[in-house]
Amino acid sequence: MVRRQTRTVTVGDVKIGSQHPIVVQSMTCTDTDDAAATIAQINELVEAGCEMVRVTVDTDKAADALPEIVAACSVPIIADIHFTHRLALRAIEAGVHKVRINPGNIGSDERVREVVEAAKEANIAMRIGVNSGSVEKDLLEKYGYPSPQALVDSAVRHCENITALGFTNFVVSLKSTDTKTVVEANRLFAAQNDIPLHLGVTEAGRPGYGTIKSAVGLGPLLLEGIGDTIRVSLTGGPVPEIAVAFDILKSSGARVMGPELISCPTCGRIDIDLEALMSELEERLEGVTVPVKIAVLGCVVNGPGEAQEADIGIAGGGGKGILYRDGKQKRVVPESEMVDALLEEIADFQQSQRSSY
Repeated sequence: MVRRQTRTVTVGDVKIGSQHPIVVQSMTCTDTDDAAATIAQINELVEAGCEMVRVTVDTDKAADALPEIVAACSVPIIADIHFTHRLALRAIEAGVHKVRINPGNIGSDERVREVVEAAKEANIAMRIGVNSGSVEKDLLEKYGYPSPQALVDSAVRHCENITALGFTNFVVSLKSTDTKTVVEANRLFAAQNDIPLHLGVTEAGRPGYGTIKSAVGLGPLLLEGIGDTIRVSLTGGPVPEIAVAFDILKSSGARVMGPELISCPTCGRIDIDLEALMSELEERLEGVTVPVKIAVLGCVVNGPGEAQEADIGIAGGGGKGILYRDGKQKRVVPESEMVDALLEEIADFQQSQRSSY
């Protein structure tokens, strides 16, 4: 996959841009003024693999809690600001690594300028967040609705204003609840400049449907090399968002971490307990970080061929399975030993990959 070429934006010790891995981020759902609860949730997100965390800063009490939160956390903290530019200034003073503003609702150009100048002075990053729910009135009048082009025009307008102030350490997001709008707006914007893009489908919904909707909205862009950081926005606690985000990145080939598991749909030809095998394999693969494609197939129709296409594969049936490594048959193992045999090959593969670094 060829990434769209974008400049590097620095957020704390994290780099965003085409020369760096796509960054996974999320947002806390705690009251930010409760520093202890917010820190605890951030730590849970970090443990799940989150690389940047955004917190709501909508009151002075929330701003008061920021120094403690920033000091206690190991990942960059982003202040999410709407309506009140004064809180953005307070967040910058508190030491956050990035502020997210929506110029469409932050107020006058003068207020935006104050925030930009403060960010520049503090040497931190910004995100210009354009959402379909807060597009400026003149653009709504021009296009009749928050169209993809309306989102792009809004983003370009604000990028030009901010760049004119001598500030370039920013990323842009163009979000909507409509997946087609997300895809088209980001495509249009990406063709015009080298500004890094944060991708997301806003208000995607509960984990089941929201996961599918996020994959539909982000997948086409990632497959085209567009996107430098992502968030999957699901209703509920934020921790499950992280696994979904990494799975979307892995499935699109945009960023592969750890094993990719391929297995049959269960049909009448399946002749092994595939569900139990996969459940045990997933559990025992915890902690494996080297990218490896593993196929576990349970029928004679596609099994042998697809097992050979993976780094490590097994085609099972009749109480036994044929084990493959790099497309070559290695041995036949009983069904009861399949998981152990796969894990043995995975460990050897992992060691060989590390030795080649």
